[in-house]
Amino acid sequence: MDKVTANHQSGVRYEADERPPLLLAVGLGLQFALLTVGGVFLKVAIVSRAGGAPESYLAWAVFAAAVITGITTIIQVLRVGRVGAGYVLLMGTSGSFIAICIAALLAGGPGLMATLIIVSSLFQFLLSARLSLFRRILTPVVTGTVIMLIPVSIMPVAFNMLGNVPDGLPASAAPVTVLTTLLVTIVIALKATSSLRLWAPVIGMVAGSIVSGFFGLYDTSSVAAAPWLGFPEGSWPGVDLSFGPAFWALLPAFLFVTLVDAVDTIGDSVAIQRISWRRPRAVDYRAVQGALAADGTGNLLSGLLGTLPNTTYSSSIAVTELTGVASRMVGLIVGLLYICIAFVPKVPAVVLAIPNPVAGSFLIVLLAILFLIGMKLVVQDGIDYRNGLVAGVGFWIGVGFQNGAIFPTLVADFAGGFLANGMTAGGLAAMLMTLFLEMAAPRRCRMETDFVLTALPKIRKFLEVFAARQGWDGAMADRLFAASEETMLTLDPGRVESGQVRRLLLVAHREGAGAVLEMIVATGEGNLQDRIGLLGDERAVETPEELQVSLRLLRHFAISVRHQQYHDTDIITLRVNVGPVDHAGTA
Repeated sequence: MDKVTANHQSGVRYEADERPPLLLAVGLGLQFALLTVGGVFLKVAIVSRAGGAPESYLAWAVFAAAVITGITTIIQVLRVGRVGAGYVLLMGTSGSFIAICIAALLAGGPGLMATLIIVSSLFQFLLSARLSLFRRILTPVVTGTVIMLIPVSIMPVAFNMLGNVPDGLPASAAPVTVLTTLLVTIVIALKATSSLRLWAPVIGMVAGSIVSGFFGLYDTSSVAAAPWLGFPEGSWPGVDLSFGPAFWALLPAFLFVTLVDAVDTIGDSVAIQRISWRRPRAVDYRAVQGALAADGTGNLLSGLLGTLPNTTYSSSIAVTELTGVASRMVGLIVGLLYICIAFVPKVPAVVLAIPNPVAGSFLIVLLAILFLIGMKLVVQDGIDYRNGLVAGVGFWIGVGFQNGAIFPTLVADFAGGFLANGMTAGGLAAMLMTLFLEMAAPRRCRMETDFVLTALPKIRKFLEVFAARQGWDGAMADRLFAASEETMLTLDPGRVESGQVRRLLLVAHREGAGAVLEMIVATGEGNLQDRIGLLGDERAVETPEELQVSLRLLRHFAISVRHQQYHDTDIITLRVNVGPVDHAGTA
């Protein structure tokens, strides 16, 4: 298959590590910035005014939000050490924190809010460092459900924007503007050539803005009044280190919303990996950890500078899917643009002047794509009745809470009303159901040993005892051992790290008509799941012959292989059936 055909089938025009033409990269960077800059500023304004903060604080908070958005977006793209995903994940003001940040402002002002944000960011760093411990709860089903709930939370806002126009304008102004924006965007996205498709969102917004101008919807006066260069008139609000009753009352809510935002970031970082490469790859959970660490860095900076917390923006995934450009160069340009925007008030003025019907129409297209991405995550590992129930119940609980249909009075009074957000409520429900499934699962057998070949007899004995307890014959025990042995051979057993031999934790349990083996070892090089998927592919990087033999045998013994790579930890999950294996692959 040539490159053109591969591009056409995958939809990826430029992969993460490729460099598009500079003009194209700058154009897409502007498109990303145009899409998100309004949300970054508006959320800060909503919280500041609802919390009774002075205008001087608002000026400072908007400036700080723009600077932090630029810095953290660059960190996400460049992946500084273990901080950053290494993908185009735009950062911006978090909507999940709006309710509790308003409560913090009312209870103690910007200083109290800043302190709570700083403490919650430390929790996010802990979550990033120990993400492997949460892998059984923050599953693709949970993260996919949360992503599907993002459009549920935001779509009412988009619908309200469609008809939100000043009084005195013709009745046809909003419908004609909406129809123009939607038609131009969708037609170009569906039918245009790949090069023109890249500009579908921008062309749609420009067309809608031009049409709205004929009706007098586009506010040019606010743009003309905004200065070209400027620095905020406000000052740093400081932090409140008194740790009084208001701090301890609001801290649990801040920690939980931080966890919910982390689930959203996990889903975003998994989704962006899946659409940034032409050839499907296993999810790199080290990149997921990096995305969480960058999120925590953004929150720490937000607290120190006294503005709203930061998080990844899922709209960047939808735009990447729509345009097919996943180049890190685009993300770097977006970060630099945001830092510049902080000192150029004219730029946000142009964006904020875009009429609501235009912005709402564009938002609807992106949210539709985002919902589909969430669905793909839910079904990526197979959908049985358990996963279907978790996703379905979690989704509809989120819908119910978001629309105030489930105990609205109790929800409004509980922990600052954070459960009124559908993403929070649905994500929590999905996590609790997943936790229950883990606790109610059949008892797991486990053993621990040095990760060396001399441990194979001990592993064989362990698997024979496990198979006998399940009532399986010797052939099944041999199959389990063979799969374990070939996995060990591909992961370089006996390699010494930091002066110590790596340790192996082997966990086995029954699932349906077969067994699941989970091998947890210190980090190795290369993803086993990807290696198996590349077997027989002439374009793949050459693999040593002895390693190819082990990979082919492993593919024969195990019906599926899933390799999750974290910092300092590898987790390989093997599924082995009792009967003969007809075919095998990767999860």
